[in-house]
Amino acid sequence: MRGRSVIFLALLGFFVVATGVIWRRSLGIAQARELRSLEERRSALEAQEAALEAAIRDASSRATLAPIAEQKLGMRVPPESLVIILPRPERATPRP
Repeated sequence: MRGRSVIFLALLGFFVVATGVIWRRSLGIAQARELRSLEERRSALEAQEAALEAAIRDASSRATLAPIAEQKLGMRVPPESLVIILPRPERATPRP
């Protein structure tokens, strides 16, 4: 009986350790799969962000805004004869 108990406990211990190792590996594989999915999603979102930033740059360029301002708001770029450059006032020097 003594020898059979030792063998049974050894086999039971091996089974528990093997089950733990298999469980840990399967958990690691699932987490690696999820991590890969999140990295792919992040890459897609970064590409979308770059595309949106490019669209914002294009939409806010002078070439795009000037015709809209002229048509809808009646604005125009003034000719050189109407541009007045004002001199900058000199700063008063502080007295000690």
